[in-house]
Amino acid sequence: MTVFITGACGQVGSHVAELFLAAGENVVAIDNMDTGRRIHLPDEHKNLTFIEGSISDRDLVNDIVSTHKPDVLVHTAASYKDPDDWYSDTLTNSVGGANLIKAAKENSVGRFIYFQTALCYGLHPVQQPVPLDHPKNPANSSYAISKTTTEDYLEISGIDYVTFRLANVVGPRNVSGPLPIFYQRLKEGKQCFVTEARRDFVFVKDLANVVIKAAHGKGRGAYHFSSGTDIAIKELYDAVVAAMQLNDYPEPEVRPLGPDDAASILLDPSKTYKDFGEVEFTPLNELVKAAVDYYEEFGVHGGYTHLKHDKKA
Repeated sequence: MTVFITGACGQVGSHVAELFLAAGENVVAIDNMDTGRRIHLPDEHKNLTFIEGSISDRDLVNDIVSTHKPDVLVHTAASYKDPDDWYSDTLTNSVGGANLIKAAKENSVGRFIYFQTALCYGLHPVQQPVPLDHPKNPANSSYAISKTTTEDYLEISGIDYVTFRLANVVGPRNVSGPLPIFYQRLKEGKQCFVTEARRDFVFVKDLANVVIKAAHGKGRGAYHFSSGTDIAIKELYDAVVAAMQLNDYPEPEVRPLGPDDAASILLDPSKTYKDFGEVEFTPLNELVKAAVDYYEEFGVHGGYTHLKHDKKA
């Protein structure tokens, strides 16, 4: 099997690439290195071809797909560094996604695997847990709008695809959301803040294992990758403090939810369990420990967020 992975130096892409390489598959990888790190992929591997470039470059995408003829395209690349950078978000998330879908269609790629944000349902879903047929309402952030565009293109493309609408994916190589922010501030002796929000935190390696199943033909259409249980942000904070083995407990500031923050978006994973079989979900303390161990060795790179409220000091 030949697999083309976008965003291959990022958190999800690199873990998926590792599993394919370990299985002896051929991996063609691309990353523009905006948020990815080259250290996440092997320097040399006989089955790995790495290209530094942007999926917004249509000619480059067409050349890669037509040359390597991948059996599966795993599209993890995404722009999310700055909630006000609509240009970059649109260029990568929308134009880049459309480029990939067209190239896949024109070159008869066997399967397209995509990753969508749960914010496609809006900040205030009318049902909890959110079912897969809940109306999309992505007009809450540039990230959600531009990510949903590519999923919409997939739905009309006629190609064989699987979309994973994601809970909060965390673990080693995590550069966005509260986990790296908590670690960095605690490491610097700064106070953290938590909100009353609740989130479903899932381990990146558990997601990668399900992606491998999708690449081998499991599933069709949209799925939720979610444990089906949410926890308070304060519980994540406490898990980071425990993993860092701090002598004294640093009491966080508790802030109310901001206008662009969701109290909870809990996804219904029942179709995923039905079509993919047993799905492993690593306990919170273990996945946080794995992330902290990574930060201790490689440092924090990022701490990005696509919601403006979280940017407050």
